[in-house]
Amino acid sequence: MKYFRWRPQVLLAAILVLSTGATTLGLAAEAAASGEWEKTVKAAEEEGAVTIYMTQAFESVFREGFQKRFAKIKVNIVTGRGFQLAQRIMNERRGEKYLPDLYIGGNVSPLTVFHKAKILEPIQPLLLLPEVVDPEIWFEGKHHYNDPEGRYIFIFEGTPRSGEITYNTKLVNPAEFRSYWNLLDQKWKGKIVTVDPLVAGPINSAQIFFYKHPELGPEFLRRLYTETNMTIVRANEQLMDWLSTGKYALGFGARDVDNAIAQGLPLNQFSPGHMKEGASLAAYNGTLSFFNRAPHPNAAKVATNWLLSRDGQSTWLDHNARTVGQYDSLREDIPKDKVSPLSRRTKSGQYLSMKGEWIQEIGAIRDMIKQALAAK
Repeated sequence: MKYFRWRPQVLLAAILVLSTGATTLGLAAEAAASGEWEKTVKAAEEEGAVTIYMTQAFESVFREGFQKRFAKIKVNIVTGRGFQLAQRIMNERRGEKYLPDLYIGGNVSPLTVFHKAKILEPIQPLLLLPEVVDPEIWFEGKHHYNDPEGRYIFIFEGTPRSGEITYNTKLVNPAEFRSYWNLLDQKWKGKIVTVDPLVAGPINSAQIFFYKHPELGPEFLRRLYTETNMTIVRANEQLMDWLSTGKYALGFGARDVDNAIAQGLPLNQFSPGHMKEGASLAAYNGTLSFFNRAPHPNAAKVATNWLLSRDGQSTWLDHNARTVGQYDSLREDIPKDKVSPLSRRTKSGQYLSMKGEWIQEIGAIRDMIKQALAAK
């Protein structure tokens, strides 16, 4: 057998040719993408508008960011809570009105309503900008989706949460908690308040996290609701009042905790790395869906790429910072200094990513909780 021995000069020349060729191919790909982008923006400007149904948190993001960047594309915005917008969209479509191009919001309605009704188009064909298409700039080096096929509900938010637990800083020393199992200590019996655990809300993500975590599971969730003698309230205002005044030491499922902390109330939450079992990682308000029969497909493509770009995600995080920064982007190449420490991922963090299909198990989880409450 004959072997070919590379001479140094030949090897160097080959490397230069290969690297130059790779660079040329890369530049060609970027040029092609740039040309396609410019053509899409022009087509979007001819459409003249994009209609987005979104949760209210994104309105100023698009008013202050996208609209200034693309002045010739009018942004028509309809805001509301997820279930309200889902009901409206389905009613409109039953009347053969196909109004929204995109939906931006939480992770429940897109999966349980839009995906189930088969009214969504894949997201990947919308992605044009190299900085958006490149999976390496996203968490875990990939694009994340919330649907079983991994095509229709794009996730751009990855916010860690430690069981949606809020505590009164005058009554609780966080050093006493190193595991979620510590919540079952007799010391805290009768000192925990929770929003109704059988009603939809942030508490559901915590329930799913506890239920699916290999070190917690159904047994922990059953004992949590059986042994702690929790008090159940319906209104978030009452829960926050009782926690801040010290009537209760710990609370589950509270909303607007970051704002309460900023106002100086004696409240806090466990940081994502505090418990040895880690934290959940979910999209509370950061998914994107594209409807079939969209009236402005090119404008929808422009809006999608802008939202997922460095500019769009940075604008979103800047807006979050003005409301105490309660969400984190799955993009890894943008500054996260404005994200609240309670909501910021870290490279050393231990996270259980919440899978979309787990939402389908919430009925069984609620049944188990209902039985546990009846048995306490």
